[in-house]
Amino acid sequence: MKNKIRVLMLDDNQNIINMAKEHFSSHAVIDIVLESNDGKEGFNLITKNQDDYDVIVMDLIMPNKDGLSILEDLKKLNIEKKIIVLTSYNKDDTIRKVSEYGVSYYMLKPFNIEDLETRILDIVHNKEAININNKEKQIELSITKILHSLGVPSHIKGYQYIRDGIYLMYKEPNLIGGITKELYPEIAGRYHTTSSRVERAIRHAIEISWNRGDYDLMEEIFGHSVDYDRAKPTNSEFIATVADKLRLDDKLIRL
Repeated sequence: MKNKIRVLMLDDNQNIINMAKEHFSSHAVIDIVLESNDGKEGFNLITKNQDDYDVIVMDLIMPNKDGLSILEDLKKLNIEKKIIVLTSYNKDDTIRKVSEYGVSYYMLKPFNIEDLETRILDIVHNKEAININNKEKQIELSITKILHSLGVPSHIKGYQYIRDGIYLMYKEPNLIGGITKELYPEIAGRYHTTSSRVERAIRHAIEISWNRGDYDLMEEIFGHSVDYDRAKPTNSEFIATVADKLRLDDKLIRL
């Protein structure tokens, strides 16, 4: 046990902590040894048990004491720990503030538990740890902004599935030929669900967005291929077209 990487995990969502504990319960190297859903309690765990953990994994939004306040107070106390911020909060000014406290990684939810595992191993084994991967962050922020403008509600499952689908399509354009056989199974595996449920949830999200999104943006993105009066884009059209727009915008920025 003493040779394991000991993790202190703070998150107001107990389900996320439970998922991590289950994943690492039989892990050869990583162990969740301390946990809390409350920011004030978590801060006390951090300060009073400094010899009992190696890595902190923490959210920014917690009751009684938020993550930024914890980071600020740790800096005042000169407590330096390896920290991974794991949150759905992606405002640019907040990310900038977090980076000033020397965190090792900033990961956006939804996340892949295997990616968290990799990040923990990286920072403990002193591999090249980039505080915030600006390129990846910018892509994720761009996807979030487009989906909000298109009227996709962030509280439904289809929103998360579309976000992941667009990101995967952006990274691997060839997935356009394997939506059903490759993309849906990949997303389903991340959320412990089925491909058919992923397909239905994405379809539902698109139907909602078609009635509430920014019409001008819809016209800009889909206007040449979709007839608004008769048909909404298919799942594959929606994901591929938004991914194409992101790639085009990225190229224009580089020019």
